[in-house]
Amino acid sequence: MKPTATIDIGTTRVKFCVFDRDGRPSRAEALPTPGVRDAWGPVYDLDALTSMIADFFGSLRTEQRASLAKVAFCGVGESGGLVASDLSLRSPMILWHDQRGTPWLDRLTASERARIYRVTGLPANPNYALSKVAWAIEAAGPDRGDACWLNISEYLAGTLTGERWGEYSLASRTMALDLVGLTWSEEICRMVGVDPSCFPTLHPAAQGRPIAARQAAALGLPATVEVHVVGHDHIVGGTGADLQRGELLNSTGTTEGLLLLTDKPSLDEATAGTKLANGRGCRGSDFTLFASIPTGGAAFEGLQRMLGMSGDALAVLTDDLARRYRTGDIDLARVPVVVPHFRGSPPPEKSHHDRGLIAGLSTDTGAEDIVFGCFLGMAIQFRKVLDLFPIPMTGVKVIGPASRNALWLQLKADVLGLNLSVSTFPEVVSRGAQALVSGEQIDWRTTEPWTVASDEGRRRQIDEWHQHALQTLQRVRASDW
Repeated sequence: MKPTATIDIGTTRVKFCVFDRDGRPSRAEALPTPGVRDAWGPVYDLDALTSMIADFFGSLRTEQRASLAKVAFCGVGESGGLVASDLSLRSPMILWHDQRGTPWLDRLTASERARIYRVTGLPANPNYALSKVAWAIEAAGPDRGDACWLNISEYLAGTLTGERWGEYSLASRTMALDLVGLTWSEEICRMVGVDPSCFPTLHPAAQGRPIAARQAAALGLPATVEVHVVGHDHIVGGTGADLQRGELLNSTGTTEGLLLLTDKPSLDEATAGTKLANGRGCRGSDFTLFASIPTGGAAFEGLQRMLGMSGDALAVLTDDLARRYRTGDIDLARVPVVVPHFRGSPPPEKSHHDRGLIAGLSTDTGAEDIVFGCFLGMAIQFRKVLDLFPIPMTGVKVIGPASRNALWLQLKADVLGLNLSVSTFPEVVSRGAQALVSGEQIDWRTTEPWTVASDEGRRRQIDEWHQHALQTLQRVRASDW
């Protein structure tokens, strides 16, 4: 493969890696994603982010920099801002979960919402870029000039090349792309008063652009380096996991992604009702079906704050709970009901306003009971979302931080009644980026996966607990407290 530096812009972390010709990481580090606040909420701190990138390249050994042939950017799918042809900003660089575009979608009729799904494959939701574009254009006014919307990964690639372009998997997260025709939809854009010309020309992940001479010199990189935008991080992870038709990728991070590759989009009314997100693969040829669960790895940090525990202490506790669960030493009757909508709800509700719930507490409920209940609730939530997919599964591959959480994995396998194939290689998304820019395919076996086996007896016990949990929630709903 091509020696590659990869930069993955995540919600809470920016991950930097360098891979050699054999796909082995010679450098990997993650730093907090820098942010500031505007009047609407948190946005990217671009000065800090670009300085972070320069510092990363500056920290590489001279021979590492000299070996590089490619720089690949990927990251969250719905963030971005208006960028002029000189790469100056005409709006903040807005985060994926920002809701400032909501008023433009509130004006849509039911038939317009249905049409959006038929054309773009996405439910009308302010997380997607189109309503943010409408907000940004209005906020910029005449100062917008020739600015077009770029995802954060596309913008950062532009700062190294002096050029603006978009990538297919990221474009399919804007709610402006005709998913079948692979063109920006004038019909959909006009629904929120946006001209489709404010979106960039699209290129597949494999098509890079030459680094600008001044940037190569400033960063100490070869003048022959090509810069790529490889796409939406969860979809790039599918390449790194060698995802095949019929397999589900469970890509974990701050959120939790469920990804299937498909031969054609599911644009029918029934699928629209599930609010699953259709999309395009990074090569521009595959179709994808995707669901995002807002509370994934973020639950780990939430539990730390809620219970006043350090990350190390919580990790020790979850490991102990996993051991006790496997040996039958957990009394499920003590476990409270945790509805883990700490950051909003997943499909089919897909509401930014929903919040979590803990019910069934007693005076002897301890921290360990709440932790177990949280991960059990997350596993049940995963099953409910998985049941929305209209395509049968032949297997589940797991990548990301969850691969190190034995409790979460075992509960998920038991709740689903399926064995999980779990990667032990920590940089699956980043190596997927290298494979895309190199035109190579990765063998899943090189991630050194291990199997988490489902246990039928434990599955039946959880199903029984779940029935009691539903009764508890019904009593909560009926309460006039």
